[in-house]
Amino acid sequence: MSKDIRIKKGLDIKLVGEAEKNTTDISLSSVYAVKPEDFHGIIPKLVAKEGAEVKAGDTLFYSKGDERILFPSPVSGKVVEVIRGARRKVLTVKIAADTTQVYKDFGTKNADIMSAEEVKCHLFTSGCWPFVKQRPYDVVASPNQAPKAIFISAYASAPLAADLDYTLAGKEAELQAAVTAISKLTEGKVHVSVAANSNSPLSGLKGIELHKVSGPHPSGNVSTQIAQIDPINKGEVVWVVNPQDLIVIGELFLTGKLNVTRTIALTGSQFSKPQYVTAIAGATVSDITANNLEDNNTRIISGNVLSGKEVKADEFLGYYDNQITAIPEGNDYEFFGWNKPIFNKISASRALTFSWLTPKKKYDLNTNTNGEHRAFVVTGSYEQVFPLDIYPMQLLKAFMYKDLDEMEALGGYEVAPEDFALTEFICVSKQPHQQIIREGLDLMREELG
Repeated sequence: MSKDIRIKKGLDIKLVGEAEKNTTDISLSSVYAVKPEDFHGIIPKLVAKEGAEVKAGDTLFYSKGDERILFPSPVSGKVVEVIRGARRKVLTVKIAADTTQVYKDFGTKNADIMSAEEVKCHLFTSGCWPFVKQRPYDVVASPNQAPKAIFISAYASAPLAADLDYTLAGKEAELQAAVTAISKLTEGKVHVSVAANSNSPLSGLKGIELHKVSGPHPSGNVSTQIAQIDPINKGEVVWVVNPQDLIVIGELFLTGKLNVTRTIALTGSQFSKPQYVTAIAGATVSDITANNLEDNNTRIISGNVLSGKEVKADEFLGYYDNQITAIPEGNDYEFFGWNKPIFNKISASRALTFSWLTPKKKYDLNTNTNGEHRAFVVTGSYEQVFPLDIYPMQLLKAFMYKDLDEMEALGGYEVAPEDFALTEFICVSKQPHQQIIREGLDLMREELG
């Protein structure tokens, strides 16, 4: 029996360029990359030096804070370059892929008969532990504190997000194996949220508590669901796993191989044919988007338009991402854009804007911020799109002036940067909300643990 979650506050941003439900297998990229910055809060210690031959699943680097947390190569091949930054910090590890992939064999496992410690050790050894993230702080989970519950959101409500019902179809065996394994890691429940009226492959899994979610974005954000189901209090930890990462974990248990192949949604108006493709994590963006991208004044984003990261064609797909978005670059200026009726943009305000009259219309938006950075203007608009029981502006200000007591009291433990993507989108002050939250959470983690 499911428990329904209905969200009223939020904003659906409907854009042109939704991916058509057909999947193309793309050829193997010549070069793949793993970037430690994808695993926020990790200080990497390199294992595989330049010139080393690796199999898919071999360790590239590990976490300085906990040597059990390993980060594997997504492909077999040769480590051709290690890019370092200030103080020799590892920024990128590049691997030239073999034409025929060779996988490290971790051995098949039956999670039903394994203990929690055995499951945890297998996830460590195989390099699958980074798929388990924790709240608070939205970082790779610390294995030293047991979570009170584990959350999986199989409802993606972000603009043009991949249809998880489609991308997960036919993977029920892998999903069940993964859920059986991770359920051993908590004495609490494994909460799975799916869209209302959906036919999600996760709906029929055993050992879960199912929730059906409805409402505008950010109803699909796991923070929104945690707040409705089992809010985080001081001293508590919950773990979060993405559905596409569950497939990797499940396949590891069933086959003994680490296969980080994903179904990637190519979305946005700058794609000639928005569609789904299969690609391995860390693939070169130009290979994924080959012969499909409009090169004229385009911004490429690894992820969705609200919380994704800008990348160039010669850069790489984010390790956790299952979407690439391409939209027009907004480097033009509108004459009297602030002082005339607006019909071709989305706005949460009704002041000379009319998107509220056509709620189903799809827009071709560019990256123009339509204004410049300035001090906070108190409009009350953040609260209209922020469904958590938190004062968003007050929390942002507490994070900016680094008052740890206020950050705790106002709900800092409950949020992640993506939860402020919508408030950043509608912000008339053009403040970088997600960056503010990320820096504040890092400070809380450093000072409060």
